[in-house]
Amino acid sequence: MAIAQAAQLRSEDVVLEIGPGTGNLSRLLLPHVKLLWAVEVDRDLCDRFRRQGMPPHFRLLEQDILTLDLRALDPSPSKVVANIPYNITGEILQRVVGTIARPNPLFERVVLLVQAELAERLTAKPSSKAYGALSVRVQYLADCTWVCAVPPQCFTPPPKVDSAVVCLSPRAPQRRFAIPSYLTEY
Repeated sequence: MAIAQAAQLRSEDVVLEIGPGTGNLSRLLLPHVKLLWAVEVDRDLCDRFRRQGMPPHFRLLEQDILTLDLRALDPSPSKVVANIPYNITGEILQRVVGTIARPNPLFERVVLLVQAELAERLTAKPSSKAYGALSVRVQYLADCTWVCAVPPQCFTPPPKVDSAVVCLSPRAPQRRFAIPSYLTEY
């Protein structure tokens, strides 16, 4: 699967998966990593994981990713790979790459399945129709690459929107130019 390939997984990697759902992506990642942190807010899905029995290098956290202290995970993940809930994509982006005012270079690579329209905005080039404030903010914090489109029929049930995989490679905090104040509030 393209999402796992884009993560460039190594056997020593500690990976954070946001919203593992039924575990399809988890099962693809587990053979290639040292440890997989899986953060799932849905109690029924967590119970399903517990009943299935997972390998010792799978750590399930029944918690909301938006309230989880990412710096408290030990060992710390260096990569994020996730099919994230589309309704909280903006908040998740802030959690994993930060904001212009508060960059968060915790991860060397972030690979996300997102709504295709958002993927276009994240990876847009200057002067293109999709290029805007979100493009500027996220591209200031990370190199953004379009990996692949994912059609609705790849999901059960199929969503009413197209999806895409993007890869973000966060940069160390930098201050190469003055940041307009209207951008620092995001």
